[in-house]
Amino acid sequence: MRHKASCALVGLAIAAAVPAGAQQITGAGATFPAPVYQQWGEAAARAIGVDLNYQAIGSGGGINQVISGTVDFGATDAPLAAGRLAKLGLVQFPTLVGGIVLTINVPGVGDRELKLTGALLAEIFQERLGRWNDRRIAELNPAITLPNIPVAPVYRADASGTTFQFTDYLSRMSEDWKALAGSATSVRWPAGVGARGNDGVAAMVRNARGGIGYVEYAYARLNRLATVQLRNRDGQFVAASEATIGAAAAGVDWAADPSFAVSLNDRPGAEAWPIAASTFILVPTHARDPRRTEAVLRFFDWALREGDAIARDLVFVPLPEATKDAVRAAWSERLGFAASHRSPGPAPAGVPGAGAN
Repeated sequence: MRHKASCALVGLAIAAAVPAGAQQITGAGATFPAPVYQQWGEAAARAIGVDLNYQAIGSGGGINQVISGTVDFGATDAPLAAGRLAKLGLVQFPTLVGGIVLTINVPGVGDRELKLTGALLAEIFQERLGRWNDRRIAELNPAITLPNIPVAPVYRADASGTTFQFTDYLSRMSEDWKALAGSATSVRWPAGVGARGNDGVAAMVRNARGGIGYVEYAYARLNRLATVQLRNRDGQFVAASEATIGAAAAGVDWAADPSFAVSLNDRPGAEAWPIAASTFILVPTHARDPRRTEAVLRFFDWALREGDAIARDLVFVPLPEATKDAVRAAWSERLGFAASHRSPGPAPAGVPGAGAN
């Protein structure tokens, strides 16, 4: 079943059985979208004859490999700014929307029962809030009997786009956090214990009485982890779901930034989940083999048209249709690629000039 795919996959190789003579493409990077890319790859191999081999090695590795030219595309959860993209000769576009949640191990507290705020999370991960029955938590949760046990924060020890998005959220919620640690794929954590990947964080929280850590929503949902409600920008406490994560992405003007590096953290909306993020693909503007860049874009054109059901089945949120249109317009403008806008069929026109120097 598709749900057996884990968002914590590392070193995932995707190579579906394909017809003879199929065009192969290679990619590497973020672990977050890897289960979806796996399923998209298997389906697209049959539908359009594009054979995807994807290595889930982390966002930093994906960026480095596309820069070095060892893969046809890179994947990252931490988007690159427009200036860096131009300097590196890359085009960036989003593919999926997901969320980041807090998983907890607090005796007597069930899934989605506990309410927290971004400011309190910043205090927790700075070790300024020591016990679960702290008055500030208790005031938000009068119906819950909170245990008098230490709060035990757990963070990602490996560099990850998930850490970038979570620390970006904390920086928006707390000036103290922003000054002390800031936001990046890897930061100097003021407190807590580190673990590698979603599975490492989840295991550490599960084994630590009073534990709290951040993981990707899809991972938490598929592994039935206990999570918390958060207060959003409109002052409403919401639980993470496909609907609330989708609400964070609704109405965003993605095309306003040519790099598509739009933050979905702390978006307005009564139903919006406050820690949402997109994941991105990087392709070179001047590829060594323009036919491979064409195949990459043909693959993602097919995925954006035909892959929404797969994404939803794996607990991801597809891009809004207006965002997909903006992505295709960017392909046309910056890469000379004409998206097909039709059912899978013969390859569309090539990528004029993609191999020029």
